[in-house]
Amino acid sequence: MNKPYVIDGHCDSIGDYSSERRSLRGQEGGQWDLERARRGRVGVQFMAAFIESEYKPARATMRGLELIAALHRFVSDNGERVFLIQGRDDLKRIEPESKTGLLLSVEGGEILGESLFLLDIIHRLGVRALGLTWNQRNAIGDGVGEQGSQGRLSHFGERVVRRLNELGMIVDVSHLNEAGFWHVLELSSAPIVASHSCARALCDHPRNLTDGQLKALARNKGVVGLNFCPAFLSDSGRAERRDVVRHISHIAEVAGVDVIGLGSDFDGIAETPDGLENVSTLPLLAEDLERAGFSSQEIGQIYAKNFERLLSNVLR
Repeated sequence: MNKPYVIDGHCDSIGDYSSERRSLRGQEGGQWDLERARRGRVGVQFMAAFIESEYKPARATMRGLELIAALHRFVSDNGERVFLIQGRDDLKRIEPESKTGLLLSVEGGEILGESLFLLDIIHRLGVRALGLTWNQRNAIGDGVGEQGSQGRLSHFGERVVRRLNELGMIVDVSHLNEAGFWHVLELSSAPIVASHSCARALCDHPRNLTDGQLKALARNKGVVGLNFCPAFLSDSGRAERRDVVRHISHIAEVAGVDVIGLGSDFDGIAETPDGLENVSTLPLLAEDLERAGFSSQEIGQIYAKNFERLLSNVLR
């Protein structure tokens, strides 16, 4: 089997770069950097600007803009190795062996406050995906941490989803509560993503998706990026690569291979599955999938082609 290239739907590494803990050039700890991404054959990396809870609500916009600025500095400082993906034509520039495309996302609609015009501003700044919530409630809707909430999106949230569609930005429903998930599917005219989630049927965690949600995401032509967080993979809180394969196999069975991608959550998780300690280990998972009976074509879909299809359909 030829080693497939990777489109990874989520990592939080830009926070380390913004705080100057790591340069992200080579191995300085952490789970993601350019050198290990090259060894892992990462063609596109979704880079999440994660707005930490201590900045919410009053300073969320400023923190989000700080992280966006940091990503632009990172691209400028490493222009020989990375480029910013802003439109579908940029997908033609993918060179996994030498140059990685970075897609800028924001994890948390708090960056908008209650002002829709800020969505246009961050789009002009290169943001191409928005996670509507983190775990808490915001002006858009309720996160999964709002225990027992059956709240759908607010009127503002409806306007945000429609404007994301108009701008050619990706709607990300990871962290959104289930009622909000269904509301987004009612509203969105474009495929959506759950950038870093797993199957709730195998691990009953509120961040995971039910079989019904997975099937609906497949009908939407969307993608779920498999999260490597052990707490999402196994009820024991410990995981190995085979647990990732188990979740992929389950989703393929109930919703089809076309809906599956990777969303590692590297540098956003304190622990990883044994054998998936950092981004350089991704080719090992492909070997496991082959042993589990997935064809080379199916592995290529899971690793990159399904996300590539979605990006081609959503970006302008």
